[in-house]
Amino acid sequence: MRTIIFEEITDEKLTIVQEIVHSNNSYNLLENGRETRTTEELKEEFLNSKTKSMLIKLDNSYIGVIDYLDENPKDGFPWLGLLMIHRDQQGKGYAKLAYAKYEGELLHTGKSDVRLGVLKGNAKAKQFWESVGFTYYETKRFKDNKEVDCYQKVILK
Repeated sequence: MRTIIFEEITDEKLTIVQEIVHSNNSYNLLENGRETRTTEELKEEFLNSKTKSMLIKLDNSYIGVIDYLDENPKDGFPWLGLLMIHRDQQGKGYAKLAYAKYEGELLHTGKSDVRLGVLKGNAKAKQFWESVGFTYYETKRFKDNKEVDCYQKVILK
């Protein structure tokens, strides 16, 4: 069986993150209006003290990134900010494996719910999150007046 591990994103590993993020140009276009992200934008998103940012490693290869809040101060829930698999590795079930690992870690810390937001227009992500048990509860505005559909999942032990 293949093993997924999470490894903290550091400044030294930012080029790996950049390769993964840039491989998903349609997502970047949807989120930022550009197909790529600057190094400064990546640092701001993945090297901050607010969220936990991890590389997703399958066996010995980096295949994705995951970024999350253990507890959102606005609602007290853990929030999954981003789960992104390198474009070349998509469609192989790795996102489900990575999410299952994340969910297992949540259960281990006693959490029973998790929330996330899906950008309007990201039908692929909406389909994925619904397939792993998330349900829509409301639409909210966020940066640059964009909208996100908010989802929640009750995690069963």
